[in-house]
Amino acid sequence: MPSTIVGAIEAGGTKFVCAVGNGPGSGILERTRFDSGDNPARLMREVVDWFLGQQDKHGEIAGLGLASFGPVDLDENSPTYGYITTTPKRGWQHADILGPLRRAFPGVPAIFDTDVNGAALGEARWGAATGLEDFIYVTAGTGIGGGGMARGRLLHGLVHPEMGHMGLPRIDGDDFEGVCPFHGRCWEGLCSGPAIAKRAGMPAESIPPDHPAWDLTARYMAHAFVNLTCVLSPRRIILGGSVRKAGRLGEEAFLGKVRTAFRDVLAGYIQSPSLDERGIEDYIVPPLLGDDAGVCGAIALAQSVAKTAATPERSRRESIGTSVGHIVS
Repeated sequence: MPSTIVGAIEAGGTKFVCAVGNGPGSGILERTRFDSGDNPARLMREVVDWFLGQQDKHGEIAGLGLASFGPVDLDENSPTYGYITTTPKRGWQHADILGPLRRAFPGVPAIFDTDVNGAALGEARWGAATGLEDFIYVTAGTGIGGGGMARGRLLHGLVHPEMGHMGLPRIDGDDFEGVCPFHGRCWEGLCSGPAIAKRAGMPAESIPPDHPAWDLTARYMAHAFVNLTCVLSPRRIILGGSVRKAGRLGEEAFLGKVRTAFRDVLAGYIQSPSLDERGIEDYIVPPLLGDDAGVCGAIALAQSVAKTAATPERSRRESIGTSVGHIVS
Protein backbone atom coordinates (compact mmCIF):
# COMPACT_ATOMS: atom_id res chain seq x y z
CA MET A 1 0.00 0.00 0.00
CA PRO A 2 2.66 2.52 -1.05
CA SER A 3 0.34 5.54 -1.21
CA THR A 4 -1.38 4.96 2.15
CA ILE A 5 -0.32 6.92 5.21
CA VAL A 6 -0.09 4.86 8.39
CA GLY A 7 0.94 5.57 11.95
CA ALA A 8 3.80 3.70 13.60
CA ILE A 9 5.11 3.45 17.15
CA GLU A 10 8.37 1.83 18.19
CA ALA A 11 7.77 1.56 21.94
CA GLY A 12 11.09 1.07 23.67
CA GLY A 13 12.09 0.96 27.29
CA THR A 14 13.97 4.26 26.92
CA LYS A 15 12.05 6.08 24.19
CA PHE A 16 8.91 5.92 22.07
CA VAL A 17 9.52 6.77 18.41
CA CYS A 18 6.34 7.78 16.59
CA ALA A 19 6.05 8.27 12.84
CA VAL A 20 3.63 8.62 9.97
CA GLY A 21 4.47 7.54 6.46
CA ASN A 22 4.64 4.56 4.16
CA GLY A 23 8.21 3.27 4.21
CA PRO A 24 11.84 3.91 5.16
CA GLY A 25 13.91 6.96 4.34
CA SER A 26 11.84 9.63 2.62
CA GLY A 27 8.78 7.45 3.20
CA ILE A 28 8.79 8.64 6.81
CA LEU A 29 6.89 11.93 6.49
CA GLU A 30 7.02 12.96 10.13
CA ARG A 31 8.53 11.53 13.28
CA THR A 32 9.01 12.45 16.90
CA ARG A 33 10.46 10.93 20.04
CA PHE A 34 9.12 10.80 23.58
CA ASP A 35 11.10 9.67 26.61
CA SER A 36 9.40 6.59 28.03
CA GLY A 37 9.57 7.87 31.61
CA ASP A 38 7.63 6.11 34.35
CA ASN A 39 4.06 7.31 33.67
CA PRO A 40 2.62 5.31 30.74
CA ALA A 41 -0.86 6.89 30.96
CA ARG A 42 0.57 10.39 30.54
CA LEU A 43 2.91 9.28 27.77
CA MET A 44 0.11 7.62 25.80
CA ARG A 45 -1.92 10.85 25.99
CA GLU A 46 1.03 12.68 24.44
CA VAL A 47 1.35 10.00 21.75
CA VAL A 48 -2.35 10.16 20.91
CA ASP A 49 -2.26 13.98 20.69
CA TRP A 50 0.70 13.79 18.31
CA PHE A 51 -1.07 11.38 15.98
CA LEU A 52 -4.26 13.46 16.04
CA GLY A 53 -2.17 16.43 14.94
CA GLN A 54 -0.54 14.40 12.17
CA GLN A 55 -3.93 13.23 10.97
CA ASP A 56 -5.08 16.86 10.73
CA LYS A 57 -1.94 17.65 8.73
CA HIS A 58 -1.60 14.62 6.44
CA GLY A 59 -5.09 13.19 6.24
CA GLU A 60 -6.68 10.06 7.61
CA ILE A 61 -4.38 7.38 8.97
CA ALA A 62 -5.22 4.01 7.41
CA GLY A 63 -3.72 1.85 10.16
CA LEU A 64 -1.68 1.94 13.34
CA GLY A 65 1.28 -0.32 14.11
CA LEU A 66 2.55 -0.64 17.67
CA ALA A 67 5.79 -2.58 18.20
CA SER A 68 6.52 -2.65 21.93
CA PHE A 69 9.12 -3.72 24.44
CA GLY A 70 7.86 -6.45 26.70
CA PRO A 71 6.88 -8.81 27.98
CA VAL A 72 3.49 -8.05 26.43
CA ASP A 73 0.13 -9.80 26.27
CA LEU A 74 -0.61 -10.77 22.64
CA ASP A 75 -3.61 -13.00 23.41
CA GLU A 76 -6.64 -11.27 21.88
CA ASN A 77 -8.94 -13.23 24.22
CA SER A 78 -7.15 -11.99 27.33
CA PRO A 79 -8.54 -9.12 29.42
CA THR A 80 -5.03 -7.63 29.40
CA TYR A 81 -4.50 -7.89 25.65
CA GLY A 82 -2.38 -4.94 24.55
CA TYR A 83 -0.72 -4.56 27.96
CA ILE A 84 2.92 -4.62 28.96
CA THR A 85 3.06 -7.24 31.73
CA THR A 86 5.99 -8.22 33.97
CA THR A 87 8.62 -5.76 32.82
CA PRO A 88 11.19 -4.65 35.40
CA LYS A 89 10.81 -1.07 34.09
CA ARG A 90 9.48 1.12 36.88
CA GLY A 91 5.88 2.26 36.44
CA TRP A 92 5.22 0.08 33.41
CA GLN A 93 4.10 -3.16 35.00
CA HIS A 94 0.65 -4.08 33.65
CA ALA A 95 0.37 -0.87 31.60
CA ASP A 96 -2.28 -0.70 28.87
CA ILE A 97 -0.68 0.86 25.80
CA LEU A 98 -2.95 -0.40 23.02
CA GLY A 99 -6.22 0.66 24.67
CA PRO A 100 -5.60 4.44 24.47
CA LEU A 101 -4.94 4.16 20.73
CA ARG A 102 -8.07 2.11 20.10
CA ARG A 103 -10.21 4.57 22.03
CA ALA A 104 -8.73 7.62 20.30
CA PHE A 105 -8.96 6.11 16.80
CA PRO A 106 -12.01 3.80 16.93
CA GLY A 107 -12.31 3.46 13.16
CA VAL A 108 -8.65 2.79 12.49
CA PRO A 109 -7.41 -0.82 12.48
CA ALA A 110 -4.48 -1.33 14.84
CA ILE A 111 -1.89 -4.07 15.20
CA PHE A 112 0.22 -4.96 18.22
CA ASP A 113 3.42 -7.00 18.40
CA THR A 114 6.82 -7.04 20.06
CA ASP A 115 9.41 -4.43 19.15
CA VAL A 116 11.79 -7.12 17.90
CA ASN A 117 9.17 -8.77 15.71
CA GLY A 118 8.40 -5.33 14.32
CA ALA A 119 12.06 -4.69 13.54
CA ALA A 120 12.32 -8.16 12.01
CA LEU A 121 9.41 -7.38 9.70
CA GLY A 122 10.99 -4.08 8.71
CA GLU A 123 14.27 -5.81 7.84
CA ALA A 124 12.35 -8.47 5.88
CA ARG A 125 10.45 -5.84 3.90
CA TRP A 126 13.24 -3.35 3.24
CA GLY A 127 16.49 -4.44 4.90
CA ALA A 128 19.00 -7.17 5.67
CA ALA A 129 16.46 -10.01 5.58
CA THR A 130 14.93 -9.20 2.19
CA GLY A 131 14.15 -12.46 0.40
CA LEU A 132 14.61 -14.61 3.53
CA GLU A 133 11.83 -16.61 5.18
CA ASP A 134 13.88 -17.88 8.13
CA PHE A 135 15.96 -15.42 10.16
CA ILE A 136 16.42 -13.92 13.62
CA TYR A 137 16.48 -10.27 14.62
CA VAL A 138 18.07 -9.45 17.98
CA THR A 139 18.16 -6.06 19.63
CA ALA A 140 20.72 -5.50 22.38
CA GLY A 141 20.49 -2.22 24.23
CA THR A 142 18.83 -1.37 27.54
CA GLY A 143 17.59 -4.96 27.39
CA ILE A 144 17.93 -7.85 24.94
CA GLY A 145 15.11 -9.28 22.90
CA GLY A 146 14.76 -11.44 19.84
CA GLY A 147 12.15 -11.98 17.16
CA GLY A 148 12.17 -13.16 13.61
CA MET A 149 10.47 -15.31 11.05
CA ALA A 150 10.05 -19.02 10.39
CA ARG A 151 8.77 -19.93 6.93
CA GLY A 152 7.82 -16.32 6.38
CA ARG A 153 5.71 -15.92 9.52
CA LEU A 154 6.61 -13.85 12.54
CA LEU A 155 7.43 -15.92 15.61
CA HIS A 156 4.64 -16.20 18.16
CA GLY A 157 3.52 -18.99 20.46
CA LEU A 158 2.53 -19.41 24.09
CA VAL A 159 3.24 -15.69 24.52
CA HIS A 160 6.17 -14.54 22.37
CA PRO A 161 9.87 -15.38 22.21
CA GLU A 162 11.95 -14.08 25.14
CA MET A 163 15.34 -14.91 23.72
CA GLY A 164 17.12 -12.38 25.89
CA HIS A 165 16.42 -14.42 29.01
CA MET A 166 18.03 -17.68 27.92
CA GLY A 167 20.67 -18.98 30.28
CA LEU A 168 24.30 -19.02 29.17
CA PRO A 169 27.29 -21.02 30.43
CA ARG A 170 29.75 -19.22 32.69
CA ILE A 171 33.03 -18.40 30.99
CA ASP A 172 36.00 -19.58 33.05
CA GLY A 173 37.24 -16.85 35.38
CA ASP A 174 34.17 -14.65 34.98
CA ASP A 175 32.51 -13.97 38.34
CA PHE A 176 30.12 -11.23 37.14
CA GLU A 177 26.65 -12.08 38.44
CA GLY A 178 24.65 -10.16 35.84
CA VAL A 179 22.04 -7.44 36.16
CA CYS A 180 18.73 -9.09 35.29
CA PRO A 181 16.38 -8.76 38.30
CA PHE A 182 14.68 -12.03 37.33
CA HIS A 183 17.53 -14.30 36.25
CA GLY A 184 20.80 -12.59 37.03
CA ARG A 185 23.17 -14.18 34.51
CA CYS A 186 20.84 -14.61 31.54
CA TRP A 187 21.81 -13.18 28.14
CA GLU A 188 20.26 -9.81 28.99
CA GLY A 189 21.87 -9.88 32.41
CA LEU A 190 25.31 -10.38 30.84
CA CYS A 191 25.25 -8.49 27.53
CA SER A 192 22.78 -5.61 27.75
CA GLY A 193 24.05 -2.03 27.87
CA PRO A 194 23.56 -1.75 31.64
CA ALA A 195 25.36 -5.10 32.11
CA ILE A 196 28.38 -3.97 30.09
CA ALA A 197 28.55 -0.67 31.98
CA LYS A 198 28.34 -2.38 35.35
CA ARG A 199 30.94 -4.98 34.40
CA ALA A 200 33.37 -2.30 33.20
CA GLY A 201 32.52 0.30 35.83
CA MET A 202 31.90 2.97 33.19
CA PRO A 203 29.42 3.80 30.38
CA ALA A 204 29.84 1.67 27.26
CA GLU A 205 30.86 4.66 25.14
CA SER A 206 33.79 5.29 27.50
CA ILE A 207 35.14 1.72 27.61
CA PRO A 208 38.57 1.45 25.92
CA PRO A 209 38.74 -0.78 22.82
CA ASP A 210 41.12 -3.24 24.56
CA HIS A 211 39.02 -3.59 27.73
CA PRO A 212 38.25 -7.25 28.54
CA ALA A 213 34.54 -6.41 28.82
CA TRP A 214 34.29 -6.43 25.03
CA ASP A 215 35.82 -9.89 24.63
CA LEU A 216 33.56 -11.30 27.35
CA THR A 217 30.46 -9.67 25.88
CA ALA A 218 31.32 -10.94 22.39
CA ARG A 219 31.88 -14.46 23.75
CA TYR A 220 28.53 -14.51 25.55
CA MET A 221 26.84 -13.11 22.43
CA ALA A 222 28.41 -15.96 20.47
CA HIS A 223 27.04 -18.56 22.92
CA ALA A 224 23.56 -17.07 22.52
CA PHE A 225 23.81 -17.01 18.73
CA VAL A 226 24.98 -20.64 18.67
CA ASN A 227 21.96 -21.58 20.78
CA LEU A 228 19.64 -19.80 18.34
CA THR A 229 21.36 -21.41 15.37
CA CYS A 230 21.03 -24.89 16.85
CA VAL A 231 17.38 -24.44 17.87
CA LEU A 232 15.88 -22.35 15.05
CA SER A 233 18.35 -22.82 12.17
CA PRO A 234 17.99 -19.26 10.85
CA ARG A 235 19.55 -18.30 7.54
CA ARG A 236 20.78 -15.03 9.05
CA ILE A 237 21.09 -13.35 12.44
CA ILE A 238 20.67 -9.57 12.48
CA LEU A 239 22.04 -7.74 15.51
CA GLY A 240 20.44 -4.37 16.17
CA GLY A 241 20.39 -2.03 19.15
CA SER A 242 23.06 0.16 20.71
CA VAL A 243 25.37 -2.56 22.07
CA ARG A 244 26.53 -3.53 18.56
CA LYS A 245 28.03 -0.03 18.14
CA ALA A 246 30.46 -0.88 20.97
CA GLY A 247 31.52 2.64 21.88
CA ARG A 248 35.20 3.31 21.18
CA LEU A 249 35.71 -0.23 19.88
CA GLY A 250 33.29 0.30 17.00
CA GLU A 251 30.60 -1.79 15.34
CA GLU A 252 32.68 -3.67 12.79
CA ALA A 253 35.37 -4.63 15.30
CA PHE A 254 32.75 -5.84 17.78
CA LEU A 255 30.90 -7.87 15.16
CA GLY A 256 34.24 -9.34 14.11
CA LYS A 257 34.83 -10.51 17.69
CA VAL A 258 31.33 -12.02 17.82
CA ARG A 259 31.78 -13.85 14.50
CA THR A 260 35.15 -15.28 15.52
CA ALA A 261 33.81 -16.39 18.90
CA PHE A 262 30.70 -17.87 17.24
CA ARG A 263 32.78 -20.17 15.03
CA ASP A 264 34.89 -21.17 18.02
CA VAL A 265 31.86 -21.98 20.21
CA LEU A 266 30.09 -23.85 17.40
CA ALA A 267 33.28 -25.94 16.96
CA GLY A 268 32.43 -27.01 13.41
CA TYR A 269 29.35 -28.95 14.46
CA ILE A 270 26.94 -27.46 11.89
CA GLN A 271 28.27 -27.58 8.34
CA SER A 272 27.11 -24.82 5.99
CA PRO A 273 28.89 -22.39 3.67
CA SER A 274 27.11 -19.62 5.61
CA LEU A 275 29.07 -20.56 8.72
CA ASP A 276 32.54 -20.91 7.26
CA GLU A 277 35.23 -18.26 7.61
CA ARG A 278 33.93 -16.24 4.67
CA GLY A 279 30.21 -16.95 4.93
CA ILE A 280 29.99 -15.83 8.56
CA GLU A 281 30.38 -12.22 7.39
CA ASP A 282 26.90 -12.47 5.86
CA TYR A 283 25.41 -14.65 8.60
CA ILE A 284 25.81 -12.30 11.58
CA VAL A 285 25.10 -8.79 10.33
CA PRO A 286 23.91 -5.37 11.49
CA PRO A 287 20.46 -4.12 10.40
CA LEU A 288 20.44 -2.55 6.95
CA LEU A 289 17.82 -0.08 8.23
CA GLY A 290 20.10 0.81 11.15
CA ASP A 291 18.33 2.48 14.04
CA ASP A 292 15.16 2.84 11.91
CA ALA A 293 14.51 -0.91 11.83
CA GLY A 294 11.96 -0.71 14.67
CA VAL A 295 9.93 2.23 13.42
CA CYS A 296 10.00 0.90 9.84
CA GLY A 297 8.78 -2.42 11.16
CA ALA A 298 5.90 -0.66 12.89
CA ILE A 299 5.04 0.97 9.56
CA ALA A 300 5.06 -2.44 7.89
CA LEU A 301 2.82 -3.83 10.65
CA ALA A 302 0.36 -0.96 10.17
CA GLN A 303 0.34 -1.49 6.40
CA SER A 304 -0.45 -5.17 6.87
CA VAL A 305 -3.45 -4.50 9.10
CA ALA A 306 -4.70 -1.67 6.86
CA LYS A 307 -4.55 -3.98 3.86
CA THR A 308 -6.33 -6.77 5.71
CA ALA A 309 -9.06 -4.40 6.92
CA ALA A 310 -9.64 -3.22 3.34
CA THR A 311 -10.22 -6.73 1.94
CA PRO A 312 -13.67 -8.34 1.59
CA GLU A 313 -14.86 -10.12 4.73
CA ARG A 314 -14.33 -13.64 3.38
CA SER A 315 -10.79 -12.87 2.25
CA ARG A 316 -10.11 -11.19 5.57
CA ARG A 317 -11.16 -14.32 7.50
CA GLU A 318 -8.97 -16.47 5.27
CA SER A 319 -5.97 -14.15 5.66
CA ILE A 320 -6.03 -13.83 9.44
CA GLY A 321 -4.40 -17.22 9.90
CA THR A 322 -1.34 -16.17 7.93
CA SER A 323 -1.16 -12.46 8.68
CA VAL A 324 1.67 -10.99 10.71
CA GLY A 325 0.93 -9.98 14.28
CA HIS A 326 -2.48 -9.72 15.89
CA ILE A 327 -5.26 -7.68 14.34
CA VAL A 328 -7.78 -5.48 16.08
CA SER A 329 -10.27 -3.04 14.58
